[in-house]
Parts: sequence; structure tokens; C-alpha cells
Amino acid sequence: MVKPICLIAARGGSKGVPKKNLRKISGKPLIAHAITNSINSHLFSHVVVSTDDPEIADISKKYNAEVPSLRHKKLATSNSKMDDVIQSVINELFSLGYDFDILVNRDCTAPFIRNIDIKKSINLLRKEKCDTVVAAYKTHLNPYFNMMEFGSKKTLEFSKHKKNIINNRQDAPIVYQLTGFQTINVKKFQKYKKIYMSKILPIEIPAETGLMIDTEFEFKLAECIFKKNIF
Repeated sequence: MVKPICLIAARGGSKGVPKKNLRKISGKPLIAHAITNSINSHLFSHVVVSTDDPEIADISKKYNAEVPSLRHKKLATSNSKMDDVIQSVINELFSLGYDFDILVNRDCTAPFIRNIDIKKSINLLRKEKCDTVVAAYKTHLNPYFNMMEFGSKKTLEFSKHKKNIINNRQDAPIVYQLTGFQTINVKKFQKYKKIYMSKILPIEIPAETGLMIDTEFEFKLAECIFKKNIF
């Protein structure tokens, strides 16, 4: 049985927090946490970084990730689809002779993802023969109960509706916040060209380990977590 490959996609043009993937947190660049954790897990035959940024590429190599080539600029804009990035990486890796049937797409902005949860996702994908396994946690933010959007009358209305009015959160359908990583059946991905296919299952992870860093506040929160050595 061949080992999966870990993909860490990190473009250089972050808008929310400039150069966030290279910003140091707990003594090393943010992306380095995902790289070292993935390598130390021994779950993967290769840990590959896809980036358009030469500096990110150099840092990634310093921490022993593989960067086969720089990502094409058309796949590195704020409008680029992750589906297209993954397809490009899969094609390149197969052309280079890499052998794999599962790809874990790990977000480098989620430094607290546990390798035990990634291992569970790989096992679940194989056992259930599904298309994708997503890391997720149950969230109290719920489109049936406490999330609204502007409707056709330009006034707020609940984002999703049931026939009967939902008066408390416990009666609302369970919804999941996706975070951290997706574990993907490569053969199915090559057929459908997208991460989210017809058979998706979750691996439930602790909400705190799924923290994704996209704002200055989340950077400060993550720094506190590292300093307190919570995980």
C-alpha cells in the first residue's frame, strides 16, 4: 500500500495579513509548522509545497519540503480555484514519477492540526471508499438559527429555512465548520476535477485545533496558544 502525499498550498499574495505564510510564530514561519508536523507524522511519502513565491519555496525547502516547481501565476491569484491548483500538482507529480492514490490537502494557516486526525481521515477514506474526507467540527453558528443574509426584499432573513420555525439551537440541524485539511481520493479527483464530490465524510476534530490564521487577532490568539503550550 503506497503512502499518501501531503500538499501544502501557499501563495505569496496574502491580502488579509501580508506575507502571513512566512510570518514567524513560536520561533519559525507559519508554513514551517505544517511542514514539520507533516514530515514528523511519518504518514506521507512526500510533503510537497505549491507556491508562486520564491521566498516561500526557499523556506519550505529549508524545512525539508519538496517544491518541484513554482506555481504558474494564473493559479496564484485571489480568484484561483484550489481545485485547479490540486489538479496541476497531481499532473506534475505523476509526470515526475510519484506514486500515490491519496492526497491530503493541508492548510498551512492551521498550525494546530493533529496528525492523529489526519491518520483517522486516511483510514476512513480507505475503509468507506469515499471521495473526500474533510476535517470539521460542529459549530454553534447555524444558518437555520442564528445566521442571516439580505434577501430579495433587501432585509435580513435566515440563510436557510425549515417548514417549522426553529426557536432554539438544539432543534436546528447540525452543521459543520470545515477547517484544516481535506483527504482526497486521487482517482476520483482526476475524474471529477473537484475536491467536493458526491461522497464526502467528516472527521470531527476539536474546534480549537482547527484554528485557521487569517487575521491579526488570530495570529495573536495562536501566539498565546503556543506560549501556554495548550496542545
